[in-house]
Amino acid sequence: MSQDGRISRRTFCQSVGLLAGAAIAARASGQTTTKATPMTGHTNGDCWLDQTGQSLQAHGGGMLLHDGAYYWYGENRIAPERDFNGTKRHAGGGVACYRSTDLVSWKSLGVVLACSEDPQHDLYFGKVLERPKVIYNTGTKKFVMWMHIDTPNYGFARAGVAIADDPAGPFQYLTSYRPNNFMSRDQTVFIDREGSAYQIGSSDENATGMISLLTDDYLKPSGKFVKVFENRQMEAFSFVEHDGKYWMIASGCTGWKPNKARSAVADSFMGPWHELPNPCVGDGAEQTFGGQSAFIIPPGPANRIPIAMFDIWRPKDLKTSGYMWLPIAWEQQKMVIRHRATWRPIA
Repeated sequence: MSQDGRISRRTFCQSVGLLAGAAIAARASGQTTTKATPMTGHTNGDCWLDQTGQSLQAHGGGMLLHDGAYYWYGENRIAPERDFNGTKRHAGGGVACYRSTDLVSWKSLGVVLACSEDPQHDLYFGKVLERPKVIYNTGTKKFVMWMHIDTPNYGFARAGVAIADDPAGPFQYLTSYRPNNFMSRDQTVFIDREGSAYQIGSSDENATGMISLLTDDYLKPSGKFVKVFENRQMEAFSFVEHDGKYWMIASGCTGWKPNKARSAVADSFMGPWHELPNPCVGDGAEQTFGGQSAFIIPPGPANRIPIAMFDIWRPKDLKTSGYMWLPIAWEQQKMVIRHRATWRPIA
């Protein structure tokens, strides 16, 4: 608590984080929880609260709009400490999902892809599951989740895939790949204007980005790919289509520490991509206002302009990590992002 008696942002997030694990368990057992006061916006940098007042666990996440509702998927960082070969650390918590129609008030749907107790399984709770993203295949009517799967030393470097019949899950894990026989760490997925889907990941020990065209069912790499931003050390890729072009936001590779954001533009999703300056402007821009890119929400029923989603990482207690959403503008044929203290839908 601060000297003037106010609870600090970190302490507040820690407090609601401690309660969230119990709330998730209560939902799984069918118990009810008290509904919190409806929200009208979000204070950037804070943890976000769901409709029951618990902290959202959607870190490194992505957004899917389906049948008028938004589904926010992300890393569930609420998990107990466990012993791993004599070392205690937090276990994986799987992928959580939340639903909203206004991008402000979120209903928790619980964990839609759970970790495994099997040490040989990709989803073993002692391994790494990061940056889950979900896309919908209109041909197969399946919801397809891609994610970064790794070992604690980040030597596995694979992309995992799971499917579901409903956006609320449960998702069935299928397998993992090294797309095109190359490493894949931080990753995302994107569907272009023709309906083709791509998996994009950090490759070659994070030195290079790789865009892989997926098969028509979106379930595996097709074999067609291109390496981009070679030797530029990028991760945390996010994409949006605007004014007939494809635009990218990414970050440098500095672990949990924030760094200067990257941006780029292309006429075709497979490139060539042309790198642009840091899209962030104003105080704090050199450190992306303390955040790292996660996803870009395209214009939709709840927001008329694209929104850049950022994580505010707190590595000492990841479940308390915050969220920062900022609108994207285009000025002089470049992306521009300015900091705002509060995010509210822009109708």
